[in-house]
Amino acid sequence: MLTAYDFPMAKLVDAAGIDAILVGDSLGNVVLGYGSTIPVTMDDMVHHVKAVARGVARAMVVGDMPFLSYHLSREESVRNAGRLLQEGGAQAVKLEGGAEVAGAIQAMVNAGIPVMGHLGLTPQSVHQMGGYKVQGKDEATARKMIDDALAIQEAGVFSMVLEGVPTPLAKLITEKLDVPTIGIGAGPHCNGQVLVTHDMLGLYGGVSPKFAKRYVQLSDQIMEALKGYKDEVENLTFPGPEHGFGMSEEVLDKLY
Repeated sequence: MLTAYDFPMAKLVDAAGIDAILVGDSLGNVVLGYGSTIPVTMDDMVHHVKAVARGVARAMVVGDMPFLSYHLSREESVRNAGRLLQEGGAQAVKLEGGAEVAGAIQAMVNAGIPVMGHLGLTPQSVHQMGGYKVQGKDEATARKMIDDALAIQEAGVFSMVLEGVPTPLAKLITEKLDVPTIGIGAGPHCNGQVLVTHDMLGLYGGVSPKFAKRYVQLSDQIMEALKGYKDEVENLTFPGPEHGFGMSEEVLDKLY
């Protein structure tokens, strides 16, 4: 699984044979320039899910439920989730949280909406957690995560993301569940893996998360191309004759 937030990246990820594409509320950080995922709205998500769905021929498209879109009432939760399928074209939704959101999950599933869970480091709760920190390192929080995993499985999720979870704990949770786990910073024992595409492609400079392997540093190549364009325009070497279009001398003579 990889993320995509627009049509061209969705086409590439789909063509590469990736099984599922997550239109994450991480678009707040990656695409919209916010400092967190919290400002992302339902309208933002629907807009980007639509763009991704138009570029996909085979992969499952999963749309993220943004902050406060599934917390106020079950009716509103179902309505918002339904928008990602009906308007956006997703095949499933993802939401963060454990036992406290089990009722919302069950209501969505009862309405025919496939739901993916998300436990561990849940970015919408980053302020409550005191920052982007690994979760489940002590006995109490580890036991709660196990209980939460079982609770949302019982509520009807078809899979769940485990983010920022110690490798042994992610392995234990995976072994206890009947539904698959998808890891991000949770080690190799999950049933699948997900990364933010911009991280693994190196589209931004600077330090990337520890768990995000950078397969290429595209930001360097893009910067080289951008500077090359600027230099050629300023030096009058672009556009060249091969980049233009001609017209007949006869027509041109009549214009003077």
